[in-house]
Amino acid sequence: MDKIANARRLRQDQTLAEKTLWKLVRNRRLGGFRFLRQHPIDRYIVDFACEAAKLIVELDGPVHDDREEYDARRTATLGLFGYVVIRFPNQRVLTDPGGTADDILAALRSARS
Repeated sequence: MDKIANARRLRQDQTLAEKTLWKLVRNRRLGGFRFLRQHPIDRYIVDFACEAAKLIVELDGPVHDDREEYDARRTATLGLFGYVVIRFPNQRVLTDPGGTADDILAALRSARS
């Protein structure tokens, strides 16, 4: 399956945490920054990306358990393209969406300076 088709499928099959975060960041709702969801970059599809700030937000659910090494390699590769990757557990997004949004906004502002 090609990356674009896979990204479209992932956008349709979002987790609850992804849906929650998307409501907070879509349509430039977070500090005026534009986010893309399930966005292909190199050989990966990232959960959320802000191209202007070169910031990637990844949400980690059960699929990421015992994948620390893979995630570290992935983060390093994305870093080669100039991106900073921040990660949040799904549970954090679901229980504290406002705090998560505040942390993302702080990272966005830091990336721009």
